[in-house]
Amino acid sequence: MQRRIEHDLLGELEVPADAYWGIHTLRAITNFPISLVPIGHYPSQVVALGQVKQAAARANFELGELEEDIFRAIDAACNDVIAGTLNDQFVVDAIQGGAGTSTNMNANEVIANRALEKLGFEKGDYDHLHPLNHVNASQSTNDVYPTAIKVALVLDFKELMGEMQYLCEAFERKAHEFRDVIKMGRTQLQDAVPMTLGQEFGTYGIMIREDIERIKNILPLISEINLGGTAIGTGINTPDGYPEVVAKHLSEVTGHPFTSAANLIEATQDTGVFITASGLLKRIASKQSKIANDLRLLSSGPRAGFGEINLPARQAGSSIMPGKVNPVIPEVINQIAFTVIGNDLTVTMASEAGQLQLNAFEPIMSRSLNMSIAYLKRGCRVFADLCVDGITANVDYLRSTVENSIGLVTALGPTVGYEKATAIAKHASEGNLTVRQAAMDLGYLTAAEFDEILGNVSELTGN
Repeated sequence: MQRRIEHDLLGELEVPADAYWGIHTLRAITNFPISLVPIGHYPSQVVALGQVKQAAARANFELGELEEDIFRAIDAACNDVIAGTLNDQFVVDAIQGGAGTSTNMNANEVIANRALEKLGFEKGDYDHLHPLNHVNASQSTNDVYPTAIKVALVLDFKELMGEMQYLCEAFERKAHEFRDVIKMGRTQLQDAVPMTLGQEFGTYGIMIREDIERIKNILPLISEINLGGTAIGTGINTPDGYPEVVAKHLSEVTGHPFTSAANLIEATQDTGVFITASGLLKRIASKQSKIANDLRLLSSGPRAGFGEINLPARQAGSSIMPGKVNPVIPEVINQIAFTVIGNDLTVTMASEAGQLQLNAFEPIMSRSLNMSIAYLKRGCRVFADLCVDGITANVDYLRSTVENSIGLVTALGPTVGYEKATAIAKHASEGNLTVRQAAMDLGYLTAAEFDEILGNVSELTGN
């Protein structure tokens, strides 16, 4: 393999000649073989880095900090990064020391070497265009990296909303399909009052739709950036007006409104927004896991459990029990939630561990947030396509459970009164009778009167 020599503060190293990354990235590869998941594994993070660097280059050019030929080359190189054609060059581990410096260096080197190619020079020929003097002009890791995390979060949250909408619509279709299917509702796993299966599934859709609105609410908070604050928020080594100009260009590059924080020193050290974002992801995951729990319970058995609904069979469920089919899709949704909840704790601990003017642990926050959103996005699609869309109802059985449930006496109260309803419940329970039969035995209702009440219950449930 051909190599080129690059140098840094610590000395010289040989870098593969065809690599767009350089010596700073190579040191990070050596130092951080931790997760073995490179930042290039997360496309949104690479896109965000390219967009931040492009906005910085455009601001520097507007303010006279970059010559036009150098600016044009950097700008074009950033377009390649944003397009994803250089993802394999973002090779540093997602978990790294240095507060994200390795990620920023990786981006600087990739963009610089791609820009050098566009100018007709060899990779590593930094006398003509330098990763730090030019690509990183008016910047520090400490404002680039957290800004890139936020840009990536905006991209990812918008995609997550689309996947959640897809899952929501799957539940809403089932709600419509099951609108006439009467069943017993339950509280504390005990029979409560009648409802429809359509109402049950419609509720799941509402739960997901509510969280889509919560994402919309959080986007403005994520969109406040510290770009232009450089090392600690004081803006050292930046031209006058740079924070506002770079925020303007970032908004144009991304198509999303980003604003410069009112106090860049505060914004550089305060990572509370990442706790808020992670907490929202935990909420989303926990609610979807609760829905998955319900589906597992409602489909349990199928003959010795609840057996109210049938989940689509996806794979053989046992190596020893023939014919067994497990609720594997809801189970994977549960495990996504466990991961997201764990990631939320990681983000919380990392945010709390910040010291003085900078939090050194933003890389693990970024990885945790990226992982949580990636899992949730994929999970929504799998949940909808491989589970929800194929659910069927055991209609006759559900109706029989309503007629046989002691809980049905609640619906009789307005007609016969509380005392008689209690007597019907007691007689049905002691005699192992249906509520219908118990009411008729006691002479409180005729068959026709009971059926009319049951019909009214169905109407009250929205059918």
